[in-house]
Amino acid sequence: MKLLSRLVIALVICLMAIPMMATPVQAHSGAFYISEDEGYVEDAVKISGDATCVKVYIYYELYNEDDEDDWYQGYISGELVEDYYDYYEPFTIPESCAGKHTIRLYNPNDPGDTDDVVDTLYFTVYPSIEIDEDEGPAGTEVEVTGYGWDEDESEIEIRFYLEDPDDDYDDDDLYEVVWSGDIEIDDYGTWEDVTFEVASCKKGDHWIYAVGDESDDIEDDEIKGVEFKVSPGISLDKESGGFGETITVTGSGFEEDEEDIEILFDGNVVKDNIEADDDGCWTGTFAVPEAAKGTYDVTAQGEDTDKEDIEEVEFEVVPGLVLSPTEGHVGTSLSVSGGGFPANKSVTITYDGVTKGSATTNTKGSFSGISFEATHTQATHTVEHPVVATYDTTTLSTNFIMESDAPAKPTLSSPANDSRVGLFGKQTVTFTWSEVTDDSGVSYNLQVATGADFAQVLMAKEGVSEASYTLTKEEALAYGTYYWRVKAIDGARNDSGWTTAHSFKSALLPLWAFIAIVALIVVLIGALVYLFVFRRRGGYD
Repeated sequence: MKLLSRLVIALVICLMAIPMMATPVQAHSGAFYISEDEGYVEDAVKISGDATCVKVYIYYELYNEDDEDDWYQGYISGELVEDYYDYYEPFTIPESCAGKHTIRLYNPNDPGDTDDVVDTLYFTVYPSIEIDEDEGPAGTEVEVTGYGWDEDESEIEIRFYLEDPDDDYDDDDLYEVVWSGDIEIDDYGTWEDVTFEVASCKKGDHWIYAVGDESDDIEDDEIKGVEFKVSPGISLDKESGGFGETITVTGSGFEEDEEDIEILFDGNVVKDNIEADDDGCWTGTFAVPEAAKGTYDVTAQGEDTDKEDIEEVEFEVVPGLVLSPTEGHVGTSLSVSGGGFPANKSVTITYDGVTKGSATTNTKGSFSGISFEATHTQATHTVEHPVVATYDTTTLSTNFIMESDAPAKPTLSSPANDSRVGLFGKQTVTFTWSEVTDDSGVSYNLQVATGADFAQVLMAKEGVSEASYTLTKEEALAYGTYYWRVKAIDGARNDSGWTTAHSFKSALLPLWAFIAIVALIVVLIGALVYLFVFRRRGGYD
């Protein structure tokens, strides 16, 4: 009996276990929705729905390739409503390549079990860019980062639109390409380290877009750009300068065709009546005013732009010389003044190393009143002649530029070409030529030679002040053929070059021939006298 009762109990237990073994573990189910199924990296979307589990893990497909998936994991919690949990949670799209991405919602008890997917959603990523600065004047350095680009992207072009493209993104009259080149894109469609300077343009909102070699159409590829607000600003071509130095100011970000623009130095107007162009840009210059050594603010203002709207630019005033004029000829009257020096300092001025004067600076560090004439003492033509100011152990210099125009060549007058001078013996020839004028003054060089090539120069005379020269007795020319030429040298040692040589003959006969002829004549006369006198005497006898 006991055995029979035990068998009956065992059979009952087995019969009860059969339906339990046939019943599977209950799978969680749910229905979810995403508020937007396309957009950009960093977009905030809402995932909502309901499920039978209290939490749902989110797996986001970072790659949109079939052979390799990289998942982003997070979770959201639901609120129990009767038999289901209700979900309504924000979700930020992570960095991921362009294209359609799968979003799977899993049971948190076994998120690795692909058979326990609560629901599947999809989101399409389009390319976009971000910038680190969204406001500033022209010249502002902006760093661009790209998100959601094609994984095969290798080249990028950054466009700065000067006008609202209004969907006409390919009109190259509307934008400037401010950067283009190769980029390295990571596994998540992100590229970085692209920097450009904001183009010169008028005040207001402008647009920045990027295109690539894969995503090359802004509209079709739904590329997202960014806005940049251009504010008025100025830049200087120099960060420092001395008294009287010319400084160029470039302005941008002003109103289109804005008038009555002024440049201010330390709050004082140093240039006015400037007008901006159609792009709100302008250029003006000013001379550094009298000011002591130090740093000063430069700004601008216009009829539509307040100086408070512009970031001031610092300019350093340093000691500087003003030479007037800066170029000329020998004898030019020069004046030297200076500014930006220490106050009440003795300043000495030299020209070509020779002291020309001294002065004491005023309370603003300026001086004036030193004048002298330009000279040229070098043996050869020298263009730059240093003008140096010295105070204590400090020196400043500028250059006077000497004229480099050669004087005209003289015209030879006498002796004329192929002429003869004198009859007998050595000749003290007088050479004459046309006078040459030059602002730097003129002197002449004369050469006489025995050959047309002037290989053997018999006489050379330099620094002749008149347009003629007469040989001295020591320089007198014996009988023969000679060649002569002249050139003009101005006071700055500019050289006209030699004239074409003229030839001439000195004397009709050499001295010995003249003596011989005279002697012969004397002999003949003597002979005639002898014959005439003695023959007649003999006849009388």
